[in-house]
Amino acid sequence: MDLQNLGVIAAGIAFAGAAIGGGIGIGIMFSQFLAGMSRQPELAGKLLGRVFLGMALIEATPIIVIGMAFVLMNK
Repeated sequence: MDLQNLGVIAAGIAFAGAAIGGGIGIGIMFSQFLAGMSRQPELAGKLLGRVFLGMALIEATPIIVIGMAFVLMNK
């Protein structure tokens, strides 16, 4: 195997890890949001803003990893 093939394999692993990690993170976050909202409905508005902030931060990581994977593929 040459270096180009290893870069493509590493990029594929990075894509898969980013997709799986982001999906698991958002799933856990929303499940905990629903649990917290069902326990204290009066905090739903405050919790919803924090959920959207957390979702943006969780989604930023896979986007950065995908960008890095494209850089690895082109070297």
